[in-house]
Amino acid sequence: MKPHWASVQGGRRPWQGLLLTACLLALWTPSAMSQLRIESVPPNAAEGQDVLLRVHNQPANTQIYRWFRGATTEEAYRLAAYSLSSNESKPGPANSGRETILPHGSLAVRNVTVNDSGVYTLDIFDEDFTSIKASGQLRVFAKLPKLFITSNNSSPVEGEDSVVLTCDPETQNTSYQWWINGQSLLNDPRLDLSTDNRILTLLRVTRNDTGPYECAASNLVSYNRSDPFSLNVSYGPDAPIITPPGSNVGQGTNLSLSCHTASNPPAQYTWLFNERPQSSTPELFIPNITANHSGSYACFAHNSVTGLNRTTVKTITVFELVTQPSIHASNTTVMEQESVVLTCHSRDPEITIRWIFNDQSLRLSSRTKLSEDNSTLSIDPVRREDSGEYRCEVSNPVSVKKSEALLLSVSYDPAQSSSDLSPGAIAGIVVGVVAGVALIAALAYFLYSRKTGGTSDQRDLTEHKPSASSHSRDTSRDNSPNEMDEVSYTSLKFNAAQPKEPTFVPPASTATEIVYSEVKKK
Repeated sequence: MKPHWASVQGGRRPWQGLLLTACLLALWTPSAMSQLRIESVPPNAAEGQDVLLRVHNQPANTQIYRWFRGATTEEAYRLAAYSLSSNESKPGPANSGRETILPHGSLAVRNVTVNDSGVYTLDIFDEDFTSIKASGQLRVFAKLPKLFITSNNSSPVEGEDSVVLTCDPETQNTSYQWWINGQSLLNDPRLDLSTDNRILTLLRVTRNDTGPYECAASNLVSYNRSDPFSLNVSYGPDAPIITPPGSNVGQGTNLSLSCHTASNPPAQYTWLFNERPQSSTPELFIPNITANHSGSYACFAHNSVTGLNRTTVKTITVFELVTQPSIHASNTTVMEQESVVLTCHSRDPEITIRWIFNDQSLRLSSRTKLSEDNSTLSIDPVRREDSGEYRCEVSNPVSVKKSEALLLSVSYDPAQSSSDLSPGAIAGIVVGVVAGVALIAALAYFLYSRKTGGTSDQRDLTEHKPSASSHSRDTSRDNSPNEMDEVSYTSLKFNAAQPKEPTFVPPASTATEIVYSEVKKK
């Protein structure tokens, strides 16, 4: 009679010796032991999954499968046993109700937990009660829970506090990673990570460390990432900025100043005028200001968390708006080469005066002169191109006004031309004209002396022209008093170069002009 298949150990069965013999014989079958193998499917299971410990290369004449929890075959750790002859499976003392042996010998474990991780042993008996054992590993990893970030200081102060951020909850066999503003951590000496990367420390936080921060955890079966977490870093106030930037204001207008500073939490503001408190708001408004409002305006900013104060001072000067000036001339109609004086009249103090001629800024020349305060314009001598409309413009830092146009008429002799030549150039022209007249007179004298002088010099330059008839006819024509027998040409050379100095230049010159004089001989 065979022993009961569900339990073959414990010393309470009569066939214990037989089983011991079978176990000893199994030691002499290393080929069978080397072939038996257990595989976990999947190799890494997530908590809550179903896992199969699959058997490979079991003997063909297998009769009984027995599974144990751990690297043992003690009865107390038996999960289940299965008989192929009866197709019956019975649970063991260690069975949790989730372990089942399948007909082909594999062990199915449903809804595994992290506590199910460990070694599992299979003990096989063939029809001769020969025992073959093999062990396999079951790895179960917890599904990572929803992550969140905690901080030891929710409102750190810039430059003073350090912050410790922790990625929770802690899970075994888990890797952690951090992001700041959507980017992996940079190599920053102010950032420090724990050995397992779960804790991030920020040394001496700044306003740029606000975040957001994110952490992630992963193991072999799952991955999870936290929601963004931001720090509320207290900082400031920085030096206040007062707008608008200008410091000059027109009398009778409204003064509107605004103060702003970088601060967290927002700064508290106080305005002071000449050290006297005015208002406790970021804006200061004063309508219809007068000269009495000129002075220093200070914006005082305070941060109640950091305890810091900053102040900026602006000096405001109130100016009266300028009135329209008037323009007067010593004479509005003048002759060319005379002089004229234009005067800009204004009752406003501390003004700047600009002169305008024909709607453009007046361009000064050697003939125009301005007084030290620009109120008087002198033109000497006046020329015809000075005719036109003159205006003066007065301005201060807050306003500007132009006078009415004054029309200046310049009379001149149409026969004369207006020139901007310098006195030296005019003297050169006069000298040139005198030299030209002298040269012409010399030429006329020379021609006259040649005409009335001896005939010997003329023969050298006399050209006899034969007539169209025979020589006899020419001889007969010599007796005619009304006919000209021959034409005499005289060649003269004289200088035409303009002198460089106001003296007469001798005839030897680089430029030569040839003048021909025709002398008719009767």
